[in-house]
Amino acid sequence: MTEIWDATASQIADEVRSRRLSAVEVAEAHLDRLARVNPAVNAVVQEFPEEALEAAGQVDAAIARGEDPGPLCGVPVTIKVNVDQKGHATTNGLRLQEGLIATDDSPVVSNIRKAGGVIVGRTNTPAFSLRWFTKNGLHGQTLNPRNIDITPGGSSGGAAAAVASGICAIGHGTDIAGSIRYPAYACGLHGLRPTPGRIPAYNSSAPDRFIGAQLMAVSGPIARSMADLDTAFAAMTAPDPRDPLHVPVALRDADFPKRVALTLSPDGMEVADDVRAALLDAAERLRGAGWIVEEQECPPMRRAADINACLWMAETQFGAGEAVAREGEADAEFVFDRMTEDAGKVGFTSLMEALQARLGLARQWDLFLRDFQVVLCPVSGELPFDQQLDVSSEAAFARVYEAQLTQRAIPAIGVPALAVATGQAKGRPVGVQLIGPRYREDILLAAGSDIEAAGDLPRVATPMWIP
Repeated sequence: MTEIWDATASQIADEVRSRRLSAVEVAEAHLDRLARVNPAVNAVVQEFPEEALEAAGQVDAAIARGEDPGPLCGVPVTIKVNVDQKGHATTNGLRLQEGLIATDDSPVVSNIRKAGGVIVGRTNTPAFSLRWFTKNGLHGQTLNPRNIDITPGGSSGGAAAAVASGICAIGHGTDIAGSIRYPAYACGLHGLRPTPGRIPAYNSSAPDRFIGAQLMAVSGPIARSMADLDTAFAAMTAPDPRDPLHVPVALRDADFPKRVALTLSPDGMEVADDVRAALLDAAERLRGAGWIVEEQECPPMRRAADINACLWMAETQFGAGEAVAREGEADAEFVFDRMTEDAGKVGFTSLMEALQARLGLARQWDLFLRDFQVVLCPVSGELPFDQQLDVSSEAAFARVYEAQLTQRAIPAIGVPALAVATGQAKGRPVGVQLIGPRYREDILLAAGSDIEAAGDLPRVATPMWIP
C-alpha cells in the first residue's frame, strides 16, 4: 500500500495487530484524509478526532497487554447519522433532530467498538433517510468522489462516499429499500444487505419502530473488498439483549451447490445495455470459478416492491407525514408525496392483505433459492443517476422509482442481497446484485469474492475537483 488510507480493512488490522503500524498512526492518517477530502464531498457531517484518537490508543494499549482487540483491530469506521452513538446527535438528516443527543450506543455501534473498530466520523443521509440521493437542509449535499455529476446514492450516500474517498475502510449503512446496495453501486464499492434479524438494532433516542421497519430495516457494511465486508458483517452480528428480533444464527452453514439464476430483466423491468453487459460479464466470471449459471426468471419482484411501499406508507397514519411537513425540506416533501401517491391509500384491509401476500412471496423465493443458491440480477436498471434527478420532475421520479425495482422488492421478501462493484461504463460505476437464501450471507460473499477475483478491487478515489 502506498498510503495508509488506501489500505483495506484486512490489511490495516494485520498491520496493527502485528505492530507494524499503531492504531493511532492509522487513525491520524484517516483523520488527515478526512480533513483533505471531506470539504469536497461532505460525506462526514459529525467529526470528533479526539474521541477517535482515544479509541485508537485503547486498541494499541490492548495489544501492548497481549490482548487481541478483535477482528476490526484499529480499522477506521464511519457510522450513519440515523443510529445512536453516545454523545452525538441522531439527526437522520433532520433539523427536527439536531439536538437529539444519544445517551447510549446502538447495538451495531457497540459491536463495532467491541471488535476493535475506531469510529472516525458520522456520515450524511437524506432527510428521513428517504431517497437514493443524499442531501438535506441540515447537513447539505454529499457528492460522489468518483464523479461530481452523479449521486453517491442514498440513503447511505455519506457512508459510501467516505469509503470511496479513503476517509474510512468500512462504512456503516442501513437499508430498507436499497440504502446500502445502491450507494455501494453508485460509488463503485461492495455493499451487503443482511437478512433481517442478523444485526441487532435499537435506538434508545427514539420510540420502537413500526411493523414495516421491524420487518425490513437492517444495518450492514459498505467496503472496498469482499474480505472486508465479511469481517465487518461478522463483527456487527454480535448478540445484544436490547433487540428481541435478533436471530443468533451461525455465520456459515453447510456446503452448497454452486447454481446461479441469471435474471437480466426481473419482472420485465427496463435494463440499460451497460447494466446488462455487467451482468453477462459477472456470469462469465462465476462460470470461470466453477459456478453453474443459467438464465432464469426469478420469482415476482413487483408485488414485493408494492408491499414494501405499503408497509412504509402505513406509517404515515402514525405521524410520519406530519413530521415531513414540520421539517419543511422541499426534496423530502416531493419524494414523500410521490411515494404516497404510488402506494395509494393504506388502510387496515390493505395493510393486512400486504402482510398476507408477503408470506406467500417469501415462500416462493425460499423454494426457488433451494434450486438456485444465488440470483444474479441488476442493482438498478440504469447506471448511477445524475445528481438530484428524482426531484427534477414527476416523470423523472417515476423513472428513478422504476429503475430501483430490485432495491425496493428484496427487503419485503426478507432475504439477503449483495451489491458487487464490477467496473465502469461511460464514466460511471457499474455493478451487479446477488440475492441468496435467508441467513446464507456466506453464499453471497463466496460468489461476490469469485466475481471480485476475476476483476480489480475497488480503489480509493481522490475527487478531481480538489485544488
